[in-house]
Amino acid sequence: MELTERFLKYVSFTTTSDENTGMTPSTPGQMVFANYLVEELKQIGLQDVEVDKNGYVMATLPANVSDKIPTVGFIAHLDTSPDMSGKHVKPEIIKHYDGNDILLNVDKAIVLSTEQFPELLQYKGQDLIVTDGTTLLGADDKAGIAEIVSAMEYLVRHPEMKHGKVRIAFTPDEEIGQGASLFDVKKFGAEWAYTLDGGEIGELEYENFNAASAKISFKGCNVHPGYAKHKMLNSMRIAQQFVTMLPRHETPEHTEGYEGFYHLIAMNGEVELSTLTYIIRDHDRARFESRKAEMQHLVNKINAEFGEGTASIELKDQYYNMKEKIEPVMHVVDLAYKAMEMAEITPKVKPIRGGTDGAQLSFKGLPCPNLFAGGHNFHGRYEFVPIQSMQKAKEVVLNIIKLVK
Repeated sequence: MELTERFLKYVSFTTTSDENTGMTPSTPGQMVFANYLVEELKQIGLQDVEVDKNGYVMATLPANVSDKIPTVGFIAHLDTSPDMSGKHVKPEIIKHYDGNDILLNVDKAIVLSTEQFPELLQYKGQDLIVTDGTTLLGADDKAGIAEIVSAMEYLVRHPEMKHGKVRIAFTPDEEIGQGASLFDVKKFGAEWAYTLDGGEIGELEYENFNAASAKISFKGCNVHPGYAKHKMLNSMRIAQQFVTMLPRHETPEHTEGYEGFYHLIAMNGEVELSTLTYIIRDHDRARFESRKAEMQHLVNKINAEFGEGTASIELKDQYYNMKEKIEPVMHVVDLAYKAMEMAEITPKVKPIRGGTDGAQLSFKGLPCPNLFAGGHNFHGRYEFVPIQSMQKAKEVVLNIIKLVK
């Protein structure tokens, strides 16, 4: 099957993850897609193809040389973001993109504009796959899956290309932070691996945020407002005060590059009880720990002002910067860099302002940098992927396998 056709088939599966189900995979559509992939991988000639009860797909491309060559792995995720619907995706191919705005949906007047998304212009003359504006596309990460499967199919059909053993895996629930939670590194059996879960062509990432979540609860006291003086304690007003105590500009909308942030993602409240939910992010481990300590410090200040027990905090680390696990084995990054240059791609080495399965896997003993899958504007209606970028990603996978000695 041709790469574009494969990708278009994959996005027809509804695989939106859901953090509220408490199951793995979190939604049944992911297992439907996993089972489809198992049959496809068997058909193209891979071995040891299986999916476990949690939706983790694994397969092997056996070595075709007798030399002892390290086993390398490639990983992508099955699910799409719950930020927008991934049901009934209706992709459209814009051939030989002319550099103008793209009308995604006539009835709803939804436009993918070059003013809002100037990165479109770098793909003038190429073929773009876009949405109809009512759903996300799913290139995150079905482009990565399509690229890996297409590379494996190529190797099966071209035994003249000599290579060592290759392992591939597709994981559930990456978008809700659980993609690597039940990943069996020992069973996977690779010495190192790459996730194909990055964005634009050339991205090569081996640094990501250290990440934590924080839930702060505020207790109040409700009294009839006509008789509330010196008696009422409005938990919502206390929560509001807490929000203003954090640095105003250390938020996602004011930061970039290596700059960390506090991000308020949810707030709920009544007079007697209010909660704030934050995520905390920083590339530097010391600053990350300092941010968590600052949250606790502000809770203590609230309690000093309004009484002990007014505020309480639950802090939970989510993942860490894989840089500390990748730096001792930097040859795996150098290999990917060279593979991109072989494909006439300029590598764009930059930190991930987010997380990836590779971060958790690196701390589980599987060094796992992240490579581009080619898409843009993930998690929303303006998502698109250039076909040529997907083809180059497949080429990079093949080049890495060539280079492993």
